[in-house]
Amino acid sequence: MTTILSIQSSVAYGHVGNSAASFPLMRLGVEVWPVITVHFSNHTGYGSWRGPLLAAGDIADVIKGIDERGVLGQVDAVLSGYQGAEDVGAQVLAAFELVKQRNPKAIYCCDPVIGDEGRGVYVRPGIPEFFRDTVIPRAQIITPNHFELDYLTGRTTRTLADVLSAAQELRAKGPEVVLITSTVLTDAAPNTLTMLVVDAAGAWRVDTPLIDRAFTGSGDVTAALFLANYLSTRDCAAALESTAASVYSLLKATADAGSPELLLVAAQEQLVNPEFTFSAAAV
Repeated sequence: MTTILSIQSSVAYGHVGNSAASFPLMRLGVEVWPVITVHFSNHTGYGSWRGPLLAAGDIADVIKGIDERGVLGQVDAVLSGYQGAEDVGAQVLAAFELVKQRNPKAIYCCDPVIGDEGRGVYVRPGIPEFFRDTVIPRAQIITPNHFELDYLTGRTTRTLADVLSAAQELRAKGPEVVLITSTVLTDAAPNTLTMLVVDAAGAWRVDTPLIDRAFTGSGDVTAALFLANYLSTRDCAAALESTAASVYSLLKATADAGSPELLLVAAQEQLVNPEFTFSAAAV
């Protein structure tokens, strides 16, 4: 059975971080060991929230406790998302190094949460640079959105060629696989959202209809599903197809219901038997 150690934030109400990633992974039959970095009442997009941030030492203690059970060797991948401070990010990297000692075949998937179109950078100063200079070179898979791709490369990408060139620049820094989770390209069909993946074998795209609203937590779900699909297939094109189908079907169900939060439970069947399917095209 695939096992993922997921080090992310948690909220009581709504679905972001581990509260967005854990259930979809479990629904796909993946064993998930969630390690939380914050535990808030709700995501910060509401403007107010309550709850604690865990110190890096607390996270280290949780990882140490898991290791004391003698089970870290079962972990196939470490998944991380939002990192509230550099010392937390450093602890994520330390956790991955420990997992690698226990299982040399384990990989690290980093969702470099920095910001997005319309909101700009929304993490603390120093975090974007920490992702760019320290984390990205250590990860095997990274899953930036379009805004984050541009930030990490210092580019402004608008066309498919622009995005592919930027993705290859990121691959040159260390990651084997770069998934750009959401792009709106000037040379794509109107009202289309494009998801692209690039690895050593090539590049593939999936175009889905653009749903004109924001979905907080959708990037967390996308990164988690792609990692799970990749671990089961080791095929980027196949993983892209499965991920795009599940994510789009989930977002369409959420939008149709007018829900402010992802309908992970009510629309859970879309994760495993999505209503919509897509084929990945080589580019």
